[in-house]
Amino acid sequence: MSKKKEMRFQDLLKTVIVEQSRMDVLVDKLTKAEKGKKPLLSPEELFALVVADPQTKVQEGVDIDNFGDDFSVVKKVGPYAQWIIKQYLAQKPQLPDGQEFDMNDKRNKEIVRQMKSQFMEDLYKITGDLAKFDRHKSKIPSELRDINKLTPQKLYDLVKDFSMEKTKASKEEKKLASTTYEHPGGQVVFRGNKWTVVKIEDKGQLGKDAACFYGGYYLEPSKGETRWCTSAPGLTWFNRYIDKGPLYVVIPNENSGKVGEKSGLPAERYQFHFPDNQFMDVHDHQINLVDFLNGPGEEIKPYFKPEFANSLTKSGKYGKELVIDYPRDATSKYVALYGWDDLFKNVDPDTERIDFTNSSNTNLDLKFPKELANLKNLQTFYVENGLSKVPEELKNLKNLEFLSLPNNPKLKEIPEWVADLPNLVAVSIKGGNPDTKIPEKLQKRFVENGGEVWFIQ
Repeated sequence: MSKKKEMRFQDLLKTVIVEQSRMDVLVDKLTKAEKGKKPLLSPEELFALVVADPQTKVQEGVDIDNFGDDFSVVKKVGPYAQWIIKQYLAQKPQLPDGQEFDMNDKRNKEIVRQMKSQFMEDLYKITGDLAKFDRHKSKIPSELRDINKLTPQKLYDLVKDFSMEKTKASKEEKKLASTTYEHPGGQVVFRGNKWTVVKIEDKGQLGKDAACFYGGYYLEPSKGETRWCTSAPGLTWFNRYIDKGPLYVVIPNENSGKVGEKSGLPAERYQFHFPDNQFMDVHDHQINLVDFLNGPGEEIKPYFKPEFANSLTKSGKYGKELVIDYPRDATSKYVALYGWDDLFKNVDPDTERIDFTNSSNTNLDLKFPKELANLKNLQTFYVENGLSKVPEELKNLKNLEFLSLPNNPKLKEIPEWVADLPNLVAVSIKGGNPDTKIPEKLQKRFVENGGEVWFIQ
């Protein structure tokens, strides 16, 4: 071997060793637990975050969507990988100044878990944005070129007007789209004076092609298209959504003049997915659905009512459940749009558990409608921070086993009839008003345990 070739070989070997060492350091630091602690990342999480860097190099032929446990397939760790990992580990809600986020709180842990899950789902967006950032860095002001000073949102804001390719729709596509909004795999289910609604429910290639078309093939809002993951060709996000339920695309009948370069559709579009409680604009940001349907989208509000109603009661580990996390979840949106009384008119009559949690700073005083009495199979009634009075409608629900009313400071008394419910096992008013009156009849039948919790004797 010539001296020149030998030097080239040694340089190559050095590079391989350095890159593999870099990967090994990440594996050791992030996936291996210290004594008494959980690891920061699972191997699957680390691999997904590393390969999300567009400059990470993976062994040819490796399916990055089906990672095993062999990190040696990573031949080069991209320069943005550590930034991506840092952003993932930093996921937590923004709190007002002076407030600390308590990670020992069970509910907070669940919030962080959901945020991290959403981050993983949106990784492909970060990959695309980093590719633009890297290609167009010279066009970005020098003070904004340090990736470590950016968040994913700030990164998107910086690069959203940059493009990686030039793509134009045919004149025929634009003309057809602008007049009918129809495409194979997408069914026009509503045409109003102001809006058209398209439903995509085909789970095969036909549905995927429709999702790509209506989303604009992930060409970005600067091109009159969208950032919906379901519109990205070659990715599997469409399957993950469509398996849960249909996608709805909401399109204005009149546009502002700008149309998508590929689809020819109005630049303003929205995509709704009820099972995941996602209602997104072209930037793939959540819209205020209540404001939208009570405002500019009012004419489509009646159309979506059945779709909302279909997802009210779900099967859980306690049977059929109506779970409401006010004001964040889809059921809360239903109440805001169609009313509290209407909610109970559409609840499955076989519902076994009602779980209402008021997560807002609003002092609620819920008045349950008469339809509550129709839930003859109800076994658990849980309302946190939302009651001043035990609903009379529970009086005749003979299958009720658990009456749990924590953190209700306005609750002044437990009515005497509660003691007569034949299958009642426990009553809880924990964390509420210490002066809440407990009837003597209940105290005779139940025994206090743990403070403000009574169990059947």
